[in-house]
Amino acid sequence: MSTLTALTVKGTVKGLPWTVLRLHRTALITWGTGLLAATAALVWMYAIGDDARFGAGGCSIPPTAALPSCEEVHAQTANETYRDVLGLVSTTLSYLMFPVAAWAGGALIGRELENGTARLAWTQSVTPVRWLAAKLAVPALLLTAGTTAAVLLNVWARQDDNPNLVGDWYYPDVFVSTGPTAVTYVLAGLALGALAGLVTRRALPAAGLGFAATLVLYNVLERYREGLWPTVTRSGKPYELPRSAFQVEDGALLTSGGRTDSQPCGEAMSSGSDCVPNPDFAGYYSTYHPKSHFWPLQLVDAGIALAVAALATAAAFWILRRRTP
Repeated sequence: MSTLTALTVKGTVKGLPWTVLRLHRTALITWGTGLLAATAALVWMYAIGDDARFGAGGCSIPPTAALPSCEEVHAQTANETYRDVLGLVSTTLSYLMFPVAAWAGGALIGRELENGTARLAWTQSVTPVRWLAAKLAVPALLLTAGTTAAVLLNVWARQDDNPNLVGDWYYPDVFVSTGPTAVTYVLAGLALGALAGLVTRRALPAAGLGFAATLVLYNVLERYREGLWPTVTRSGKPYELPRSAFQVEDGALLTSGGRTDSQPCGEAMSSGSDCVPNPDFAGYYSTYHPKSHFWPLQLVDAGIALAVAALATAAAFWILRRRTP
């Protein structure tokens, strides 16, 4: 069945989703294949998780009742496989928004406006608004379902979240790939790509513009993520923050009540160095996010990305109405 026939037969509100799937079946097959590959990899990681944790654990020479032999631990390679594969999956989920944005701008919207397929659909009793709604709703549903499943599998495969194997919770790729942020980033990429397609009405420029807009969004959110939720401050004499702390700032407290990032002057420091004289030094301070801030940061970050997706979608419909009768 040709594209024209498909649009003629299926060019109703009920048939629009089928038309979208048929026209973009290559992208659908690619998405499904990638999701199956990620599922298989994560199930495999869960299966070797115990061996990986053993290989990343402590050891002793000679072995003791509490610690195994170092030779036995060092011979275990499952930890390297576990770390590498989970890192690859996390990175893929974290950057998934970029190919989605390029595809949405170039193939989903831009190409069909450029070659006239969209106008052909509008002559088959399909209004431009309904056309765009179907174009966005079908991939949004599939991307939301697939990304959510991949995130849940990723969290499941990480098991006890040993940072020596899977990275600390605040690492950019780990943070995005273990919560709702991954889903909202993909939706933002879809919406920004679609908006780029409607602005340029050409496939290649739309793909590039959608990719660039998504890159800006990603970098802004990553740069200012630490400020999305109030930090915790700890101060006093020398102390050590827990491994799970996402440190934002640290330095010295002054007897005047002020703060500085300079260190107190010690015997090894010359009097002319940029340091705090001992009489002015009152202690140390650190501002950080404890691990309990994971969900507040996730929800605020995801909310911003979802708001961007909503605004981009609204702008896309506004542009479409302005440019069509």
